[in-house]
Amino acid sequence: MAAVAAGPGPGSGPGDSPEGPEAEAPERRRKAHGMLKLYYGLSEGEAAGRPAGPDPLDPTDLNGAHFDPEVYLDKLRRECPLAQLMDSETDMVRQIRALDSDMQTLVYENYNKFISATDTIRKMKNDFRKMEDEMDRLATNMAVITDFSARISATLQDRHERITKLAGVHALLRKLQFLFELPSRLTKCVELGAYGQAVRYQGRARAVLQQYQHLPSFRAIQDDCQVITARLAQQLRQRFREGGSGAPEQAECVELLLALGEPAEELCEEFLAHARGRLEEELRSLEAELGPSPPAPDVLEFTDRGGSGFVGGLCQVAAAYQELFAAQGPAGAERLAAFARELGGRYFALVERRLAQEQGGGDNSLLVRALDRFHRRLRAPGALLAAAGLAEAATEIVERVARERLGHHLQGLRAAFLGCLTDVRQALAAPRLAGKEGPGLAELLANVASSILSHIKASLAAVHLFTAKEVSFSNKPYFRGEFCSQGVREGLIVGFIRSMCQTAQSFCDSPGEKGGATPPALLLLLSRLCLDYETATISYVLTLTDEQFLVQDQSPVTPVSTLCAEARETARRLLTHYVKVQGLVISQMLRKSVETRDWLSTLEPRNVRAVMKRVVEDTTAIDVQVGLLYEEGVRKAQSSDSSKRTFSVYSSSRQQGRYAPSYTPSAPMDTNLLSNIQKLFSERIDVFSPVEFNKVSVLTGIIKISLKTLLECVRLRTFGRFGLQQVQVDCHFLQLYLWRFVADEELVHLLLDEVVASAALRCPDPVPMEPSVVEVICERG
Repeated sequence: MAAVAAGPGPGSGPGDSPEGPEAEAPERRRKAHGMLKLYYGLSEGEAAGRPAGPDPLDPTDLNGAHFDPEVYLDKLRRECPLAQLMDSETDMVRQIRALDSDMQTLVYENYNKFISATDTIRKMKNDFRKMEDEMDRLATNMAVITDFSARISATLQDRHERITKLAGVHALLRKLQFLFELPSRLTKCVELGAYGQAVRYQGRARAVLQQYQHLPSFRAIQDDCQVITARLAQQLRQRFREGGSGAPEQAECVELLLALGEPAEELCEEFLAHARGRLEEELRSLEAELGPSPPAPDVLEFTDRGGSGFVGGLCQVAAAYQELFAAQGPAGAERLAAFARELGGRYFALVERRLAQEQGGGDNSLLVRALDRFHRRLRAPGALLAAAGLAEAATEIVERVARERLGHHLQGLRAAFLGCLTDVRQALAAPRLAGKEGPGLAELLANVASSILSHIKASLAAVHLFTAKEVSFSNKPYFRGEFCSQGVREGLIVGFIRSMCQTAQSFCDSPGEKGGATPPALLLLLSRLCLDYETATISYVLTLTDEQFLVQDQSPVTPVSTLCAEARETARRLLTHYVKVQGLVISQMLRKSVETRDWLSTLEPRNVRAVMKRVVEDTTAIDVQVGLLYEEGVRKAQSSDSSKRTFSVYSSSRQQGRYAPSYTPSAPMDTNLLSNIQKLFSERIDVFSPVEFNKVSVLTGIIKISLKTLLECVRLRTFGRFGLQQVQVDCHFLQLYLWRFVADEELVHLLLDEVVASAALRCPDPVPMEPSVVEVICERG
């Protein structure tokens, strides 16, 4: 209990009285704690390792400044049982020991610092003692020096005033000597050509001579100087008018004349006139290089000569003019701007003439370098002569050339596409040597697609040079916006794709015009090319363009879906035209074979006509040709007897009643009526239905056109018995082979049924051939 009442101090004991040293110990500890808190910048609560929440005046707070051991002990006795008191004593002893241990650790850790600080303080004491002695001696010496200086100043005061007066008189005499020697000095400078020195002499003496011109001696000097100055001005004007020197020398002459008081307006006109002569000489030299007789230098060399000659001279003239005639104000600035605008316009016209000659080749590197140097050279005069608009005019020329190059590359892409088509035509028309196969349609298509794509990439790479970071004009708004979006994307890429589609559609003209000479294989190849563009190439090319040219323009552009729709429509038209052309070729054979034969007096059929074999062969060749570029497509389920069906007047259930053995020519009206009624319930065949992008749909369209032509030709002829039987044999032969090419074999059956039925209707003696005989003839054929 006594230990608890003794407080946290390490020196307290249970038997000490409050009035003894024990009463002073808490006060000393509080002072020590306060100093530590001041040193570390802590509050009372933070110094104790706890928040500053408790009342700082609480006498029972062990870490408080107002801690009272007696009050704390009384509180513990009243509130805590014995066990808790014993625990508190144990805890307090542990804390005391921990504090002692921490104190010893701090002392041990900072022992070297304490020793070093002690040595430093001891050394500082010794140094300060020596310094105090030296300062005392210095103060004594300074007092002696001050005394000597005061005595010397008092002794030399009179002499200093006399020396000052004499120095002033000497300076005045030197000035007078300069004035009296001024005419001879000016004469000597003029003789030696040191015009600048002479003008400086005159400038130094002018104010003095003007001030004292009422004195006769100064008046005489002024008159002599004016005569010499007039002669000097005359020589400077002569030198200036000769114009043999360069712009810096001429500017120096003008500057000296202005210093001599010559009229600025007249000098300004003469300065610009002489500058015009020199710059026009540069322009004539450039124009001579563009003449027809000597070979024109390359565009880079031309712009270098113009930049170093004309543009450099214009910069020197503008800088000299602004320095010499700054006092002219806005009128002088406008005179210089008009001068630069006129000559700059002539220079720009020569540059545009030279740029217009750069028409060949797809490489823009030399042209872009020339435009870059041209644009860079005009930055300086553009900054000096903002009112003349030279920089803006140069930028407009660069933009115009860039647009022209886009048009040139567009024409190049169109020419490359037409060249590819010419190569395809030649490859298709080339004779096939025995044992050597020419390139197939798939190979030709791959060659055309790769060639066009490589030309597109080459054109993009060529025009991308206009937007390179190292090019001075690439940061202009036009090249960051309109050039990329409307020029490259819309004008070049989208324009070429649409031009390609239009060129391809031009092959779909009527047979009497351009489309009549178009090979069907070319139509098929172009349709597949446009379809490939719709599926992949257009999206790839536009994505590549957007990545290379970071478009910052918000102008509306053509969506990818719109271009793809146009390419798909072109492919559809080409494929439809291909079907019509091939169907027309086969139809012509069938029409001639029907129209040139006498069906009434024909002999009994013994074999299939050759034209039918040719139709099957051509259809098979078309099937192979289309299969090289298009997928198979979807067919309807085939019946098991597709190739065994025999065409006769009895082959259809709707015709058995019409051509039964009891048929007599006395009842033709009933037969026609029955045929027309049954047609009402049969499925209508759309001959020119839309063609899908697959082989089955293409062959179906061609066969429908061919068989429909055969049907219409049969309806216009009259057949004998053997003529009807020949038609029956031909139709059965066509059915044996054509059903496998179409999407629905029932379509072939219906059309061939119509052909046989029409021939029977046009036959006075419709006696059909036995199906078995028909099969034998067709198998033998």
